Amino acid sequence: MRCKAIFLQVIVLTFLVSLTGCFSSNPKDIQAFVRPAQVSVTTESYILQPPDEIEVHCSKVPEINLQRQRIRPDGKISFEALGEFEAAGKTPEELANELQQKVMQLYTLTGDKPIDVRLIAYQSKVYYVLGQVYLPGPKVYTGRDSLLSALAEAQPNPMAWIERVQVIRPSADKSVKPKIFEVNFDRMMAHGDNSKNVLLQEGDIIYVPPTVLAAIAMKVEEIIRPIARAFSGAYIIQTGGQRSGGGVSGY
Repeated sequence: MRCKAIFLQVIVLTFLVSLTGCFSSNPKDIQAFVRPAQVSVTTESYILQPPDEIEVHCSKVPEINLQRQRIRPDGKISFEALGEFEAAGKTPEELANELQQKVMQLYTLTGDKPIDVRLIAYQSKVYYVLGQVYLPGPKVYTGRDSLLSALAEAQPNPMAWIERVQVIRPSADKSVKPKIFEVNFDRMMAHGDNSKNVLLQEGDIIYVPPTVLAAIAMKVEEIIRPIARAFSGAYIIQTGGQRSGGGVSGY
């Protein structure tokens, strides 16, 4: 009876997994994304956040010139001669202006922009590649990350359904639905079809689903694995008891 129940469960799971092709993507949602050929950057300004790293350039003030700072978890940076500054939530230019106001109280500075704050390590902003890839997880957002480069870096594995890759732009507003469209990565690779090669933004998600057969195999494994462990444990206990008993009898 137990084997029959397992068999029926596998059949039901197979049917459910077969529905994985019913994605919620909308072809028109691609209009929310821009193509690499249309723009040079994906955002007009970069907002500093922990743990971004900056470098200050101010040749007139050796105390801070070429100093590198990693923005702390509290959002601040500090200099021995100038004190603490709130860096999180500001652009590099806004932070440079704030530093300039403080420095000009101690030094005479000339020029339109005597202090320059440069971002040297992009760390706070990421997009995500999830699903059937060899290298899943968050990826550092640099402002010029395309769908093609992201998938090429993450490397879909043999279980990937590369014809049904989902590109998702979540929405922070509950009244606005996430934007989701579908990409045939196989066609993109084999035929150079870049019509859907979009530029990614911070927080975007690329999901590479398993093929139907791969999904079925994973579900079956999920059911069978604990059963196999139970039988394996019972076998070990049984054989261990027999050896123990035999040893006592022989003694």
